Amino acid sequence: MLILIIWLIWFLKFAKHYPSPIDLQAKDDFWGVTFSPKFAKEIGLDWQEVYLAVLDDLEVKNIRLPVYWNDIEVKEGRWDFSTYDFILDEGAKRDIKFIVNLGWRLPRWPECHTPAWLNNAETETIKEKVKPMLVEVVNRYKDRSEIVAWQVENEPLLDTFGVCPDGDEEFLKEEIELVKSLDDRPIIISASGELSSWRKEAKLADIFGTTMYRVIWNDWFKYFRYPLPTWFYQQKAKGAGKNQDQVIISELQAEPWVPYHGSVVNLSLEEKNKSFNIDQFKANLQFAINTDFQQAYLWGVEWWYWERQHNSPMFWDLAKSLFDK
Repeated sequence: MLILIIWLIWFLKFAKHYPSPIDLQAKDDFWGVTFSPKFAKEIGLDWQEVYLAVLDDLEVKNIRLPVYWNDIEVKEGRWDFSTYDFILDEGAKRDIKFIVNLGWRLPRWPECHTPAWLNNAETETIKEKVKPMLVEVVNRYKDRSEIVAWQVENEPLLDTFGVCPDGDEEFLKEEIELVKSLDDRPIIISASGELSSWRKEAKLADIFGTTMYRVIWNDWFKYFRYPLPTWFYQQKAKGAGKNQDQVIISELQAEPWVPYHGSVVNLSLEEKNKSFNIDQFKANLQFAINTDFQQAYLWGVEWWYWERQHNSPMFWDLAKSLFDK
């Protein structure tokens, strides 16, 4: 028993679990990125500069774009879409395909991006305010051909991460129904790759999106390496009623995991390397390819740019080699 426990600890915390071989030969139109202007600003970058580099230097063609509620409705009933108009306008000039992610819970900490004017409101009051926001976003952008799908919320039924109320399946159904009443593009619903069965989310989705993290950190295990093979995700998709071409990796780990929700730019090199380095980047990319899902949207493009400015261009350059193919 002691030997088994020692082996299990080693396997979960230290074993590399890198796929072999690593050739990074993906299917056509496989790679995309999530771009967050909010996160770019949080780490001290000029978000427009970063975004234009994503378009013109990386030459990304698929972008998942979270439209943050507390960006577009800073004051109740006063809408400002200038940031997202710019992003979509510049993308349209370059034939970019966008997934627009809308709702209350969206990528990046604290996950639920509540406008300040609702800070003291009850959860049910906030939910009622979500609906007119969805209408505003969809009606503003539904005539744009560069948008290929709507992602409604982000990991909406995950209760173990983020400063958010517990997931509400019935409210999620209402949100989906509302968006579908306004536009007929596919609806994407996402869930944690490792902490969800996917069944509820996939049933509601035209396209299902899974997150995919290989090395994480939590209060119990500290840094933890998931020992999951690619077939685990493939079988989960089948069990949730989705073919592999109906599943995307909506969030593929491509930056370090930050303990205690600090800032990735404040991590030491030693700390960053505990969850992510260039070898782990390659391994994560190959792992995603090996799942054979429809697409993979990389998580961390803003950090690659920060690293290129402050330390090394290696992450940016590796990503560039993917999009150049």
